[in-house]
Amino acid sequence: MRYSQLFGKTSRQVPKDETAVNAKLLLRGGFVDKLMAGSYSLMPLGLRVVKKIEQIIREEMNATGAQEILMPLLHPKSIWNETGRWETAREVMYQFKKGDREYALSFTHEEILLDLVRKHVQTYHEFPVKLYHFSTKFRNEPRAKSGVLRGREFLMKDLYSVHTSQEDLDKYYEEVADAYITVFERIGLKALKVEAAGGVFTKEHTHEFQVLSEAGEDEIIYCPGGDFAQNTEIATVKEGKQCDLGHGPLLKVKAIEVGNIFRFGTVYSEKMNVMFADRGGTRKPAFLGSYGIGLTRAMGAIVEIYHDERGIIWPAAVSPFDAHLVHVEDSGTEPWVKEAYDKLTKGGVEVLWDDRQVSAGEKFADCDLIGIPVRLVVSKKVGEGKVEWKERTSDKTTIVDLATAVKKLSS
Repeated sequence: MRYSQLFGKTSRQVPKDETAVNAKLLLRGGFVDKLMAGSYSLMPLGLRVVKKIEQIIREEMNATGAQEILMPLLHPKSIWNETGRWETAREVMYQFKKGDREYALSFTHEEILLDLVRKHVQTYHEFPVKLYHFSTKFRNEPRAKSGVLRGREFLMKDLYSVHTSQEDLDKYYEEVADAYITVFERIGLKALKVEAAGGVFTKEHTHEFQVLSEAGEDEIIYCPGGDFAQNTEIATVKEGKQCDLGHGPLLKVKAIEVGNIFRFGTVYSEKMNVMFADRGGTRKPAFLGSYGIGLTRAMGAIVEIYHDERGIIWPAAVSPFDAHLVHVEDSGTEPWVKEAYDKLTKGGVEVLWDDRQVSAGEKFADCDLIGIPVRLVVSKKVGEGKVEWKERTSDKTTIVDLATAVKKLSS
C-alpha cells in the first residue's frame, strides 16, 4: 500500500476534547475518526487492525466448535418483551418508535439467538448449539469517554451456547474462558479472569477478562500468583490480605475490561419457551451461556498498553502492516525502492510504503506514530539491494540484504 494513496493521514495536532491515550494516538495516527462522543469511524489503518483481531478471535471460537452467523441489529419490541428486558434494560437500550411499531437497536443478542434456536432445534441430540457473530452494538452509555474503550456504538464478537444441562454449560463455559485467555495472548494482552457482578445482564456473578492498566475504569483485587481475582464491586477480601496459597499479599489495581462471559441457565429460555425433548420425550428448558469480546475496545486496550512518547507500538499479530518502507530521497534511488516494495509484497509481506515527497524526519516521525513493528529504509547511502532495518521497540539500526528482510518478515 502506498501511503500517498491511503485514506486518512497522520496529524500533529493533539485532539483537545480527548483525554485517553488510545483516543489521542488512534486519531493522530489516522486509525479512527470521531463523529461524536462515543462514535468513531474506522479508517483503513484502524480497520486492518480490527480485522487482524477479528481473525484471531474467529480461529479460537471455531476451535471450540462454534459456528459463525450474523444476526440483525434492528429488533422488534415484542422479542424483548418476552424476557422483560424491554423495561429492565431500558436505560442502556436505544428504543424508538416508527409508525405504530416500536424497535430497539441491538445492545446484545440473547433474545434473538434463542429465537433462532427455538425455530431450528427441537430435540436433545441437536444440542449443544454454539453460535457467534461479529456485529455492531449500541448502548446508551452515559459516560462516553476514554476513546474507543467506552463507546455508544462499537464492534463486538458475541458467542452464545445452548445446552441440555447445567453440567454441559459449565464445561463449555470453562472451555471458552480458556479460549479467551489464548485470544488475548495472541493479540498481545495479558488478561486475568476476574469474578464480577452481572451488571444489566444478570444478578448472578459472572467473569470478566481484565488487562492491568492505569487507564482502566475498573478496579480489581487479585493475586499475582494467578489463583484469585475479583472486581472490587463484589470483592469479599481487602487489598493486602495474604493469598491462601502463599503467593503473598493481594493487590488492588486499575484494569481495562476486554471481555466477559455469562451463565444464564434456563432463565431466558423458560420465558421464551425455548425447549427440547429429552431421551424420554419430556420437554425441558435449555441452558444458555453468553460470551463477549469488544473488538474496538481490544484495539484501544492494546494502544493503552503499547505506546511511548512517539506513538503506538503494535504487537506484530495485530499490526496493520508487517513493515513500514521509507524512501529517503536521493538521486537515482527510485528504482531501488520500487524493487524493494515489489519483492516484499511478492514474498507475502504486508508493506506500507511511504512514497511521499517529504523530509526523512517527517517520514520517520510518522513511522513512530503509526507504530508498525519494523521500519525499512531504502536510500543511496544504504546501497542497492539492501535496506536499513529498525524495529519500533529499539533505536538500533542494521543493514541487511533485501532477501534477508523478506525472509525474516514472511517467516
